[in-house]
Amino acid sequence: MFNYNIINGEKSVRTGEMKMGVLSNRICREDLKPGDHIYSWRYAYIYAHHGIYIGEGKVIHFTQSQGGREIGTGTVLDRVIFSSSSSEASNCAACGYQSGCYGVISSCLDCFLADGELYLFQYAVSPALFLAKPRGGTCTIAASDPTSEVLHRASFLLHNGFGVYHLFKNNCEDFAIYCKTGLLVITRISVGRSGQATSFLAAASAIVSSPLRYLTTSFSGLAAVGYGMYCFSRLVSDIGVRRDVEKVAVEMLVSASAGCQET
Repeated sequence: MFNYNIINGEKSVRTGEMKMGVLSNRICREDLKPGDHIYSWRYAYIYAHHGIYIGEGKVIHFTQSQGGREIGTGTVLDRVIFSSSSSEASNCAACGYQSGCYGVISSCLDCFLADGELYLFQYAVSPALFLAKPRGGTCTIAASDPTSEVLHRASFLLHNGFGVYHLFKNNCEDFAIYCKTGLLVITRISVGRSGQATSFLAAASAIVSSPLRYLTTSFSGLAAVGYGMYCFSRLVSDIGVRRDVEKVAVEMLVSASAGCQET
């Protein structure tokens, strides 16, 4: 039996403790469990910040550098994304988090949310549900590993780092997905695990790259073709579908990253 609710004008279905909607997955703080992959939208839903809830009101998450080491797109998007971290450090009385910190950090839930709403990232969703969500960065077809493994990865990376932040190849969502699945993209030319990044690239590809756009001249036809290409690109780029991924132990990941930095 499902109990239907209306959340911000959106019809959702409450199964157990989580409110699952087509657009996003709102969740109450009291329903959080250690090992949950959570996120919060920023800047009027332009993008979301992701992290791993570890219990007792704490979140481990990956933030972009304030020291000039971040790698972006070279476009106006960098100004929007990187402006999310204040250049002025401010201490939180609850967790001691400083807004000028970067890399893998631990903070309280309030600092993570930054006055935003709380959402739960879904794993092991069906292809139909995955495609029903118009925005990437909310779910994946891939299954999550046990909670103990998720927390171990997050804790290990908190003390050893997750490399240099990259908007398309190594961002906060990539960090959270790796903690949950242990999966890494092994090819260097493709985008990372982030559903947000793949959605952006899928949209761009649907607009400018699809040869199918020449099959119709009507606006509705172009829209249908474009959306179809967008959905297909999102699906084949999902971490649970693509074949250029493999499971990598967190100790090996950190060791390999350290070796690359030395060379």
